[in-house]
Parts: sequence; structure tokens; C-alpha cells
Amino acid sequence: MKNIDPAKLELIRMAAERTSGKSGHDLAPVMLALITSAGKQGIRFSPDEVSLILGILKKGKSKEEQEQIDRTMKMTSSMFKKYQD
Repeated sequence: MKNIDPAKLELIRMAAERTSGKSGHDLAPVMLALITSAGKQGIRFSPDEVSLILGILKKGKSKEEQEQIDRTMKMTSSMFKKYQD
């Protein structure tokens, strides 16, 4: 995380705050907001950064919730790819 752009870190931090306590199903709007906000700022996420974000979102969640997050990300993956490096 030391080498991540501060603007990206701020977006990731905001996403982590907004997803705290939410179920996997409720994460889609937060992720879409993150993607949209990043895109408007010209920020692109590398695959490693996306993995980091997913790890943060999954932290402390049950196995079922982690699977729901994975399903949600698959649904939004085309949008994420649009905003990746």
C-alpha cells in the first residue's frame, strides 16, 4: 500500500468506511460509486489494487458474504475493467 497513489488510497479508504457493516448485496452501489468517482478523477486501478480493495471489503465478513462480494464484483467487472490501467 506504500506505493499506491494517495488519491487512490483516499478512494479505497472511503469505500472501506462506506461498506463497513454492509452485507455483500449492499456493496454494489458503494463499488459503483467508487468506480464512478475514480473515473471522474482520471484514476485507474491496476488488477493488484482491485484485489486489495476486494480484500478490504471481505475483511471480517462471513464466507457467504465473501461469496456475495465475489458475485457482485463479477456483475460489475465490466465497469471495473473500463476504469483499470
